Amino acid sequence: MKGKRALVTGGTRGIGLAIVNLLRERGATVTAWGSNIDVRSEMMVSHAAAMLGDIDILVNNAGTFGPVKPLTSYSLPEWNDVLNVNLTGQFIVAQQFIPSMVNRGYGRVVNMSSVVGKDVNPMAPAYSIAKAGVIALTKCLGRELAKTGVVVNCITPAAANTDLFNDTPQAQIDIMMSKVPLGRFVTVEEIAKMVCWMASDECSASNGAVFDCSGGRSQY
Repeated sequence: MKGKRALVTGGTRGIGLAIVNLLRERGATVTAWGSNIDVRSEMMVSHAAAMLGDIDILVNNAGTFGPVKPLTSYSLPEWNDVLNVNLTGQFIVAQQFIPSMVNRGYGRVVNMSSVVGKDVNPMAPAYSIAKAGVIALTKCLGRELAKTGVVVNCITPAAANTDLFNDTPQAQIDIMMSKVPLGRFVTVEEIAKMVCWMASDECSASNGAVFDCSGGRSQY
């Protein structure tokens, strides 16, 4: 990846930081956006994108888990916040960078979904629905851009032991682990390795595809 310029949203901790570190190790010049760039704000993202300039690789990773409770107990602001960060944020960031990739005839976009986008968790409705939306977003972009040189795919990891789950009740974590035949969290390094392949020139014939890193969790 020497000579490639990359942006990782949500890149200052957890999975995003592991991706940043591995991209840099493999030669890319990487910018990490953290909480200083609100991906829900089109104005803020547009300004930050103009300051950054053209990139070759976009990893749309920013996310939030949201409240652990039934869908009927969600308030509209809680619902909107989870969908705006996890889904609308990816749409906003993609709109800023994909046109220049198309103009240059090259780009790699990796969208962070989740295994719950295909096999939902109880008590996490907004997160599950947002991650399902990321899969659909990826498939739409992949079909639209198939002949442009821009490759758009997404990854669906099972849970990794990051601070995203700091406020998640242990009972909810136990439910998630019970669905993973591997019997453990996936590691951030395992996710980063798959993302880096998806962001490389070696990933050339897959577009709009969904790659699992789920420890064998059943899919639908």
